[in-house]
Amino acid sequence: MAMRYLLGFDVGSSSVKASLVNADSGKCVASAFFPEKEAPIMAVKTGWAEQDPNSWWEYAKLSLKKIMAESGAKAEEIKAIDISYQMHGLVCVDKDYQPLRPAIIWCDSRAVPYGEAAFRDLGSEQCLSHLLNSPGNFTAAKLAWVKENEPDLYNKIYKVMLPGDYLALRLSGVANTTVSGLSEGMFWDFKENQVAKFLLDYYGFDQSLIADIVPTFSEQCVVSEAAAAEMGLKAGTPITYRGGDQPNNALSLNVLNPGEIAATAGTSGVVYGVLGDVNYDPKSRVNTFAHVNHQADQTRLGVLLCINGTGILNAWVHRNITPGIGYAEMNDLAAQAPIGSDGVTIVPFGNGAERVLENREIGCSVNGLNFNKHSQAHLVRAAQEGIVFSFCYGMEIMQQMGMDIKKIHAGKANMFLSPLFRDTLAGVSGATIELYDTDGSVGAAKGAGMGAGIYKDANEAFASLEKLQVIEPDEKHRAEYAAAYAAWKETLNKNL
Repeated sequence: MAMRYLLGFDVGSSSVKASLVNADSGKCVASAFFPEKEAPIMAVKTGWAEQDPNSWWEYAKLSLKKIMAESGAKAEEIKAIDISYQMHGLVCVDKDYQPLRPAIIWCDSRAVPYGEAAFRDLGSEQCLSHLLNSPGNFTAAKLAWVKENEPDLYNKIYKVMLPGDYLALRLSGVANTTVSGLSEGMFWDFKENQVAKFLLDYYGFDQSLIADIVPTFSEQCVVSEAAAAEMGLKAGTPITYRGGDQPNNALSLNVLNPGEIAATAGTSGVVYGVLGDVNYDPKSRVNTFAHVNHQADQTRLGVLLCINGTGILNAWVHRNITPGIGYAEMNDLAAQAPIGSDGVTIVPFGNGAERVLENREIGCSVNGLNFNKHSQAHLVRAAQEGIVFSFCYGMEIMQQMGMDIKKIHAGKANMFLSPLFRDTLAGVSGATIELYDTDGSVGAAKGAGMGAGIYKDANEAFASLEKLQVIEPDEKHRAEYAAAYAAWKETLNKNL
C-alpha cells in the first residue's frame, strides 16, 4: 500500500516544530524543531515581546528538511498539511505580503491600556455578550497600538493575521484565517455570528484588513509552486487545518466535547475546557474563544485559563537556583521539602500582565523565606507549588462558570514531566490527571487528516492516542495540600 503522511507544523515562541504522522497507523514517524536553543524574543522596552515572522518560515524549513531526511518520506506522499501556532500574535503585511514590522507576540503587554479603554468605552455588557471577553491584550488591541504609535506603518497594512495565518500565507501565497483564530484576536462577534464590526469601528479599523474566512477543517489553501521549490514539498498539497496552540493542544488530546479539559504547562500554563453553551466570566479573568470544532449550529467554546508565569519560572529557577543539574535532579531535590515548602510561598506572576489578575502586573515574589532553615529544595518546591496554585486559582473561576473539573488530560511534557507538579495539581484540585503520548504538532497533523477527509471523525483520528499514566488525587495528604494552597492565596491577596 502506498504510504500516506500528514505534515504538522507548530509555530511556538521558542521554536517551530515539524512532525510527520503516518496517516494509516496514526503514529509519528519523525519530528524536529528549530532552533535547538530557544528562539530570541526582542524586548525593546519593558513589557514588549516581538519576533521576526520570517524567522518562523526559516525554522519551519529547517525542521521539515530534517524530518524528511530522517523518515525517507517523499514529498508526494504528504497528503495534507496543518499549522498550530502561538495565539494572540499580530503580523502586519503589505500588499506584497511582506511583514511591515516584527510580530507582536502573545506575552507582549503594551496593548493592555487599549483593550481596557475599549472595555470601558463600549461597556462590559456589549463586549462580554458579543466577544465573550474584554478586548484586553489581544490582537485587536495590539493593532490599535500600532495605529496610534506607528501611523505611517499602519497606513501600509494590507492584511493583519495571526502567526499561523502567516505561515499558511508563506506556504500558499493566499491570505486567509478562521473563526477560531478571529475569536482569539477579539475580531469575532458571537451574537451576530460575523466579524466584530462594532469593535473595528471603535478602533477605526477597515474591515478589509481582515483576511478571508475559511472553515477550520477544510482545504484552506494549497502549497504554491514557489513554496514547494523552497521547502521541498509538492505543489498543490492541501493545507486543511489550523488552530491556536491551546485549542490545538485540546484537539491533540481529543478534547472536543462539553465538560472535557486539557492542560499544558510550557513557558506559559493553560487549562482549557470545552463549553456547549455561550458563557463568559463577568470579570473576563479567563477567556472564551471558538473551539476548533465550533460551528454556528453547534456551540463549542474553549474556556482558556492562561498563566504566563509557569514553565518560565521553573526554567529561571533551574538557571539561577540549581545551575549545573538537570531538570529530573531538580525535581528530586524539590521532593525533599515537605508539602507547603515549610512556609515558603512563591507567587509566579513575573512574565507580564496576568489575565487571571484582571491584567495586573504584580511580578514574582518569594515570601516566608527563613535563612536559618530553608534551602534550595524549599525554593524549588515552592516554585512548582506556586505554579500549581496559580492553576487552581484560575480553575476556581472556571468552576464558577459551571465547568465541572474532574479529569485533566495532558501530554507528558514540560511541567507534567515533574512528579511533584503532577501530584500537587491532583492533590489540590481533586481532579484525576491522565497523561498521553502526543504533542501539538502531532495532534495538528491528525487535524489535517480530518480536514482532508482521510479520517471520518475525531474518534477515528485519535484511535491510536496512547494513555501513558493516570495520577489520582492523594486523599491521605489532601488537608496538607489545601492548607498550602490557602497560605498561597493569602500571600497573593497581600500582593494584589
